[in-house]
Amino acid sequence: MNQLDMKDRNAIVTGGAAGIGLAIAGVPFAGVLTAIMFALCIAQIGPILVLLGATAWGYYSLGAGWGTFLLVWALVVGLMDNFLRPVLIKRGADLPLLLIFAGVIGGLVAFGIVGIFVGPVVLAVAYTLLDDWASEGMPAGTEPTGGAEGT
Repeated sequence: MNQLDMKDRNAIVTGGAAGIGLAIAGVPFAGVLTAIMFALCIAQIGPILVLLGATAWGYYSLGAGWGTFLLVWALVVGLMDNFLRPVLIKRGADLPLLLIFAGVIGGLVAFGIVGIFVGPVVLAVAYTLLDDWASEGMPAGTEPTGGAEGT
């Protein structure tokens, strides 16, 4: 069995958490809605469309208490993706988490949705090249020039 890639893991966690919230609130057809949210997460759209519809239905049918619960749950699950994606990218690369998070946010700002994937890759390549260049050191037999040593 193949390992799940980052997108699939993110979809499982985000879609599952959203489905749990729907089941707790008593939304009918929570299983079907969870499957739809999972498909939307795989497509990189996210579960927020279904959750906002369920929230509106919750306010109308279940009352203000459950509607508010669904609204808060939708915000938590919607924002969870922004923090879960860098953590999952970190598991696949040996890079600092702050660098990956900056790449995701910076890529999103610079390139839009595609930048979520382009930003961390560009920063990872730049970081790896800079790290290799800095770790090479100076060639053997050369001394740093300048300074007041030996004068």
